[in-house]
Amino acid sequence: MASFRQWLRGVGLATAAVAATQLFTPAAQAQAPATIKIGILHSLSGTMAISETTLKDVMLMLIDEQNKKGGLLGKKLEAVVVDPASNWPLFAEKARQLITVDKVAAVFGCWTSVSRKSVLPVFEETGGILFYPVQYEGEESSKNVFYTGAAPNQQAIPAVDYLMANEKVKRWVLAGTDYVYPRTTNKILEAYLKSKGVAAEDIMINYTPFGHSDWQNIVASIKKFGSAGKKTAVVSTINGDANVPFYKELGNQGIKATDIPVVAFSVGEEELAGIDTKPLVGHLTAWNYFESVNNPANKAFIAQWKAYTKNPKRTTNDPMEAHYIGFNMWVKAVQKAGTTDPAKVIDAMVGVTVPNLTGGYSAMMPNHHITKPVLIGEIRADGQMNTVWQTPGTVVANEWSPYLEGSKDLIADWRAPLSCGNFNVVTGKCGGASK
Repeated sequence: MASFRQWLRGVGLATAAVAATQLFTPAAQAQAPATIKIGILHSLSGTMAISETTLKDVMLMLIDEQNKKGGLLGKKLEAVVVDPASNWPLFAEKARQLITVDKVAAVFGCWTSVSRKSVLPVFEETGGILFYPVQYEGEESSKNVFYTGAAPNQQAIPAVDYLMANEKVKRWVLAGTDYVYPRTTNKILEAYLKSKGVAAEDIMINYTPFGHSDWQNIVASIKKFGSAGKKTAVVSTINGDANVPFYKELGNQGIKATDIPVVAFSVGEEELAGIDTKPLVGHLTAWNYFESVNNPANKAFIAQWKAYTKNPKRTTNDPMEAHYIGFNMWVKAVQKAGTTDPAKVIDAMVGVTVPNLTGGYSAMMPNHHITKPVLIGEIRADGQMNTVWQTPGTVVANEWSPYLEGSKDLIADWRAPLSCGNFNVVTGKCGGASK
């Protein structure tokens, strides 16, 4: 008790008496959080529910599994689930609620880039942490976001390279949903294609709104564009439930993969589970994970998922694996930091390495993106993918595109002393492209 008496003298008896009362009263003890709360920010209704509901479910599974292991830092984890309902401003409102009211230690959520852009100011203002699990357009690196989905050079660019080399594609249809991810990705792809000698007249770009359902005229125009005597492919950044009528119309108009192959960046096993895939056999998807990957880690994950959901028909997909990686990285960083304090966890995240489900390991890089393998898959009649091509190892993400004038000189490095998301290597300054 000598040290405690010395402390009393140092701060003053009156102050110490109040502090001691606060420390040792049952009421004060009750104020200490009994659980570590994890925010889940995924649309459970609206146009994106077809994709995002599964991500909510896999997060609940991962949290349940961690609790069975004894929790984290001696506490159980508690999921706080909200539904932003495919409403982009509502994402920001729900994110603020999770951070400031529910006091979550981290948030796992968003699918579309417009939802991520909506919540970004909230996380940067409050100092919260977001794990974002979906492929996106790049051109961003925030201290408060960990991007566990693919950057363009981990999905879009390799897919185009594959089509050029293996399908001898000369004409390109860039078809996307009308929002930031498809528009920016297609801007990068258009610049990349032109750098490879593709003429402007051999690139067709088309955008449709979320939930678009009338594809007859658009598919007919794609068919006409592909009849010019040059091998044509569709690069699809169509998101959400609009994919169902799009693929149905491809089948209706007899567009086969041997004629005009479609490579999709936002269609996985979950979306294909809702449609007749037989007319789509041979069309392509580009991801960093497929359920059909054959290794012990993936088999165990699939078995766990089916048991947890009590549904042997539930599929797995790429963004689920991204949450699997991100959650395990967060757990490891918390253990490394010895606290769930977001600022300390952010610093501890860089360099964390965990197993992925394709048989290797993924590492969190200084740009807050992870290393990932790239897989090209052919759609099978059962809605699964046959891997037809894969990178020999993992690919480091380019957060800023080397093909865009305003981005090619930028890098992100959140380690001290740089601590910058848009450092210009030409000017030597943090703050983006020089004017």
